[in-house]
Formats: sequence, structure tokens, C-alpha cells
Amino acid sequence: MIELRNVSKIYTTGERALEDVTLTVEEGDIFGIVGKSGAGKSTMLKLMGLLEMPTTGEVVIFGENAGAYRGAKANAIKKNIGTVFQGFNLLMQRSVAGNIAFPLEITGKRRHEIKTRCEELAELVGLSDKLRAYPASLSGGQKQRVAIARALATNPKILLCDEPTSALDSFTAKEILRLIKDINAKLGMTTVIITHDIHVVKAVCNRMAVVDEAHIVEIGKTAEILANPQSAKTKELLNFDI
Repeated sequence: MIELRNVSKIYTTGERALEDVTLTVEEGDIFGIVGKSGAGKSTMLKLMGLLEMPTTGEVVIFGENAGAYRGAKANAIKKNIGTVFQGFNLLMQRSVAGNIAFPLEITGKRRHEIKTRCEELAELVGLSDKLRAYPASLSGGQKQRVAIARALATNPKILLCDEPTSALDSFTAKEILRLIKDINAKLGMTTVIITHDIHVVKAVCNRMAVVDEAHIVEIGKTAEILANPQSAKTKELLNFDI
């Protein structure tokens, strides 16, 4: 479903964000990428979402080297990728319905189709009574639910989540993680979660990778890694004595 093959990313500033990274996210999986700030995990998510192109290596989506395409072909691949951005990134001048509708408007859907889809998604994320509300009146958890609904608007096959709980209290964070897990189960959607909190990965992810200083230092099944971490960075994230 998603593969990074020997991917490196060097920005024009000379910053080496990723170096020779290889990983595979299987179809229908919930995959966690964990690391401290600056480790390279957000760059990895941008590459998966085709928001950035690798300096070297291949980003393979649905079996195709996505970096080799431009224009309509690239847009067709992007349409199947929904992203929940860190900090919600809601349009404050639009209602909940307006935010969910935005990607559908861009793709030229008809008004009645947009209305039906917005209602479906609002129900899915538990916001049926908030369609006319504006972001300023919503709690952090509600804003994240809107962001998730918007990411799902075009029926993508992949959902990318950038620090989905970082702005939330612990109780609300658990609710959002439960929602993401439920969506994965109901829709069979391949899901990638980027986080600095290894407990987020522990809560919902089947497989995981630990990123440190532009490299993957550990990758595998979440339960196995957490039971027997091999890298010093993983142990540090788990507050092990090293």
C-alpha cells in the first residue's frame, strides 16, 4: 500500500531530514511512526502524502512510484490520501459543514452530494448536531473530529495523521484515538500516525517505527517492540533505564 524505498530527503538549506529510509505500511494497517521533534517523522508523513518529493529513493503508493508522476496522474493518487494536519488547520470563517465540504467543492461535487456526504461524515465522527457551528465555538476534540471528517470527505484509501493528540488533554486524546481505530475498522482504511508520544502508538498501532536523527532505528510489530525494545532511543521513549 505505502512503501518508502531507500528514501533520503535533503532540503535546500542543507538539512538532512531523512537518510536511506525503507519501510512498508500494509493495506488496512494502523502504522505508528514515533520520535522526538526534529527526528524526521513529519518529513516522512509529507513524503507519504506527496506533499514533498524525496531527494533520492522512491515513494511507492498503490504499487506505483508516485514521485514519477505529475499533473492529473499525481492528483489522482493524492485524491486517495487524506491528511489530518497538526493543529487542525480548520477554516475559521466556515462552519463545520463548510470545512467538511471544502475538498468536495474542489473536486466539483454537486451540492446535494456534498450535503449528503457532510451529514454522513458528521455522524461518523459524532458531530451531527454541530454542522452549523463554527470552529471558534468548538472544543479541541471537536475541532479534531472536524479535521478527521474533512480528511475522509473524498473517500480516500489512506489516512495520514500528524500528531493527532498533541493539542488535546489525555481524556480527549483517548477519545480521538478510539475514533481513529473505529474508522480503520469500519472503513478498512490504511492509517499512519505520526507522534512524539509512544503511548499513542501503544494504544492503537499494530506496527511501528522509531525514528531518530533521520534514520529508522527500530521497526516491527508494536507489541513485540514494546515488550523487548532493542534500540536505546526506543528505551528512552519508554522511559527505560539505559
